[in-house]
Amino acid sequence: MSLSRRDFARKSAITGAGVALAGSVGALATAPNALASTDVENADEKSADGHGVGYGPLIPDPNGILALPAGFTYRIITYSGKTKLESGEFTPSNHDGTATFAGPRGATLLVNNHELKGPRASWPYPVPLTEGLVYDPAASGGCTVVEVRPGGHVAEWVGIAGTSTNCAGGSTPWGTWLTCEETEDKAGANGMTKDHGYVFEVDPVDRRANRAPEPIKALGRYAHEAVVIDPKRGHAYLTEDASGPNGLLYRWTPPEGFCHGRGKLRGLADDAGLLQAFKCFDSGGKFVDDLSRATKTGTVYGVDWVDVPDRDARTTPVRKQFTTGQVTRARKLEGMWWGDGGTYIVSSYAREESPVQHDGQVWFYDPKRRTLTLKVLLGVNPDPSVDGAFDGPDNITVSPYGGLVIAEDGEGVQHLFGATDSGRTYPIARNELNIGTEEEPEYSEFTGVTFSPDGRTLYANIQTPGIMLAITGPWKRQRR
Repeated sequence: MSLSRRDFARKSAITGAGVALAGSVGALATAPNALASTDVENADEKSADGHGVGYGPLIPDPNGILALPAGFTYRIITYSGKTKLESGEFTPSNHDGTATFAGPRGATLLVNNHELKGPRASWPYPVPLTEGLVYDPAASGGCTVVEVRPGGHVAEWVGIAGTSTNCAGGSTPWGTWLTCEETEDKAGANGMTKDHGYVFEVDPVDRRANRAPEPIKALGRYAHEAVVIDPKRGHAYLTEDASGPNGLLYRWTPPEGFCHGRGKLRGLADDAGLLQAFKCFDSGGKFVDDLSRATKTGTVYGVDWVDVPDRDARTTPVRKQFTTGQVTRARKLEGMWWGDGGTYIVSSYAREESPVQHDGQVWFYDPKRRTLTLKVLLGVNPDPSVDGAFDGPDNITVSPYGGLVIAEDGEGVQHLFGATDSGRTYPIARNELNIGTEEEPEYSEFTGVTFSPDGRTLYANIQTPGIMLAITGPWKRQRR
């Protein structure tokens, strides 16, 4: 049953300010331009142990990799061109979306995307074409599986190869990883021999399950970013990182009688279930054309879902199949993470291609209420080269210590930062690996932020050149 604009407007009128209030209580409410400085010693808000929010200022790293607060340390797990796979090839480059899984005998397993687009010859360290695990031998991307055993031993092997531009993705309730291709290349474009722009399933535990990979075409073909699965209702929610026009948020409803499980998605017919794009409206029933219209945290939109005409985009990209007024759009729809009974959704930034400019939004979709609430809003960062402000959120995870941990993919200085449920932001790490020059420094984005299953280790990647890091320290509960 869809939530009509009339129903949403009627409920808003009955409850008055209560609808907006329901979306803002406990929200990660950071006002525009309020991120010009980090909140690490705020006197009127304390964490569970009575100290300030966050972990204090970041201390420069003498090794020039990662600045962390006092008491925290990092370890390099994989490093493109330096560490090697079990098969002897170097770790592929361009680390991106990542998730952790409990492995055998206390090990932690991580599936790591490698965002490599186009022909293999374009990259010094593409994902190796491991026999039986290749979709398109012309493509350079894919996933590796990393095993971190108690005592520190690390092993890495290919999970899938021959895919393209593996950006984000998402873990499933049944313990697998869905890797997403952020491309719309068809066979014959950029040297590809097969169509791309799909979602593939990778099993971190059962290597045999990854053989002869096939795309999950039921989830559509477009510039995929991230995906989450509603563990209760079975829906898949998917973001699209695209412009001209801006991308969409999608919902896939499984066919009647379908039961999720390992490898089940792979067996679906290409047109199985229902793929739809979102359409938002405000409390007055007015259609919202773009999420950048929201300029206050706590803003709540009702959500309807509109059927996708051609999910495989044979002649027209999916986002271009809708006319003005049919769907809501947003620039740079990026990371997602399931938590608190719904999904957190990132819009990384908005510029001239959007009605209103900003440097990042985090939304929360509540599937029970069918509402979308703005939780975090980052005003345009006036000087990204100066440390202190945050901009360009990308990958995201829900922290076991409260609030969110967000990977920054903005301009200038790059951080991992936290956002508490009550609206404070604080730094966790800063990338100090300069891949530019001394005169014109450049710092790669953070990606793949995710906690270990026991919550003791925060894993994150520096995308270029491709470094996976394990961060440990005195984690503490942040105030709710």
